[in-house]
Amino acid sequence: MAARTKTAKDRPSYRCTECGWQTAKWLGRCPECQAWGTVEEYGAPPAVRTTAAGRVSTAALPIGQVDGRQATARGTGVDELDRVLGGGLVPGAVVLLAGEPGVGKSTLLLDVAAKAASDEHRTLYVTGEESASQVRLRADRINALSDHLYLAAETDLSAVLGHLDAVKPSLLVLDSVQTVASPEIDGAPGGMAQVREVAGALIRASKERGMSTLLVGHVTKDGAIAGPRLLEHLVDVVLHFEGDRHARLRLVRGVKNRYGATDEVGCFELHDEGITGLADPSGLFLTRRAEAVPGTCLTVTLEGRRPLVAEVQALTVDSQIPSPRRTTSGLETSRVSMMLAVLEQRGRISALGKRDIYSATVGGVKLSEPAADLAIALALASAASDTPLPKNLVAIGEVGLAGEVRRVTGVQRRLAEAHRLGFTHALVPADPGKVPPGMKVTEVADMGEALGVLPRGRRARAPQEAEG
Repeated sequence: MAARTKTAKDRPSYRCTECGWQTAKWLGRCPECQAWGTVEEYGAPPAVRTTAAGRVSTAALPIGQVDGRQATARGTGVDELDRVLGGGLVPGAVVLLAGEPGVGKSTLLLDVAAKAASDEHRTLYVTGEESASQVRLRADRINALSDHLYLAAETDLSAVLGHLDAVKPSLLVLDSVQTVASPEIDGAPGGMAQVREVAGALIRASKERGMSTLLVGHVTKDGAIAGPRLLEHLVDVVLHFEGDRHARLRLVRGVKNRYGATDEVGCFELHDEGITGLADPSGLFLTRRAEAVPGTCLTVTLEGRRPLVAEVQALTVDSQIPSPRRTTSGLETSRVSMMLAVLEQRGRISALGKRDIYSATVGGVKLSEPAADLAIALALASAASDTPLPKNLVAIGEVGLAGEVRRVTGVQRRLAEAHRLGFTHALVPADPGKVPPGMKVTEVADMGEALGVLPRGRRARAPQEAEG
């Protein structure tokens, strides 16, 4: 008697408990999420089905007849966050805020939840990482109390949806999406399958209720948002919360925004009483002095579309080791090394080659754009010659390896910000455009012309001092 052929219905199927990937045979490692030991047998694969046309929920309309008032943004009460969001939170929008542990995500969103709560708009804050009493203590410290702010500590998705039915909030804050799990999905909280299911359920609830949702997301050790990339595609807005935990400055950057621009940056100051927005954060990046100090130069950087005046500092000392030190803080080491090479070869400053060099920024700001090259080079040259640059001077421009000073974007906005803060002299590349009245702008074509702002006597003695 011939053996019966095993059909597809009889064959077992295997599924990854982390990401939900399916296969017909067992594997020790899931090829989708690269997790080991997560592929388990769960039954026969489902039969192939086709979806028939069904009844539509709403009829299609010409785009000109669609009511756009339902997508009008409502302010959160935090101006800096509204700037990044494009005016506020849109009903039904889902926002993902990601950042490193301890940067202040929970503090910011608790403040937003309290300020957005009102008689007509309730707010529900769901925490999965802390108890309700711990969140209450933080709310007391930052003065984030409101009669219309509801607080719940839950890690079960069904319980969170139950709170939505009971409270009927206009704004939901979930801290964090990696701590909530659905009992219907296999896998631990924070896994790919769980994150996808939790995010999908909350997105559907937000769209159906017209409720804005703020989700807190974890990040990996590389700084990327943890979980499946699908999470970033599903949500409407993706924000990154950045900042050095040893500094007061915090930045909120827009990575994705379906309702506004993604080149806006919100600035915040984190202190003992909570977190506050900074409409004019340039004061954190400057050092007020009565006398000019060698090795310092000011520049204007663009964070998104926002100009910020920042200070670059450099210090050179005699080296005690055969290989001189090169230490940077807030600056890219590669760009500082390039400026040192340009100064030595094109600027004829040989005093830098055999000295320890330290360069940094003030206030924890990080300068990575090429427009800060000219300020870095002038700060290094000023430190090497022990000669201060003129007061109220800002330097803007990219420096090439041939020593040329190249044009950068947004020169007019940078000059307007420097003029607003009281700076009277600027070094810029050629053709800067409209110059603010009362501001002296010097156009420089190469490093030789830029180094002309240093006194000639001290600048000429720098190589001789190094040789002697």
